[in-house]
Amino acid sequence: MAASNVNMETVKKLLEESLGKLGFEVYTLKVGWYNSVLPAKLHLPYADDSLAVLILSTPSMFEEAFLPFMKERGCQGLSDPIDQCVKHCVTSASFAGQKVDVRYDYELLPSRKPKFLAQTAAHVSGAAFYYQQSDVSDQPWANKKMFGVCVHPKLGGWFAIRALLVFQDVHMDPEEVQPDPPDCVPTREARIHLLEDFNLRWQDWSYRNIITPSQTYSQKQRDYFSTPPAQRHALLRSWGLLPESDDSRA
Repeated sequence: MAASNVNMETVKKLLEESLGKLGFEVYTLKVGWYNSVLPAKLHLPYADDSLAVLILSTPSMFEEAFLPFMKERGCQGLSDPIDQCVKHCVTSASFAGQKVDVRYDYELLPSRKPKFLAQTAAHVSGAAFYYQQSDVSDQPWANKKMFGVCVHPKLGGWFAIRALLVFQDVHMDPEEVQPDPPDCVPTREARIHLLEDFNLRWQDWSYRNIITPSQTYSQKQRDYFSTPPAQRHALLRSWGLLPESDDSRA
């Protein structure tokens, strides 16, 4: 399909048809929206009106995509099984025959910087509000660094940002208006609670429930993500999703 015949709506529809049933959400954004809020050294090297697509995973991705992927294909080598599954799902999706720069959340540049700033991309696409320390007035933390966190308007913290796809030859309409992410944690007190839960108590996952979510992780998914990464292959074997002889590759 020629680039001139492909637009944002075409790309989004194809990706939603490919990925929606697997527990992913698809959001479009202009490269310029992303670049405008970051220093030049972090810019994506594409025209401001180039189409980018953000891919999020919802709680259902674990059952709809990951467990079937492990049952059918297993994992290869030492890389993270979830990362392998996400890459398989994304690369199997239809790109409408376009040239696409696919960047995953776990990938780093040679400089050791991430290939894209996931939470910034989520915010400028309207997918999730990126709450940062600067969003709290009269801060109580006395020069302490507090890392920011995204909150999805329906899922709260029960989601993950997985990939950014840049369609180099597809350009968005100049009149396309940048959406504002829903501000679902509007009060100073709630924002303090959110950032403290995320920075100081992240292991209990309480920050994910800063709003009442429409979905949360299943118990099996919670068990998986609560298990240290080095022990996850053993957990998958105990579920019958990896052969007992897989130790040499795990």
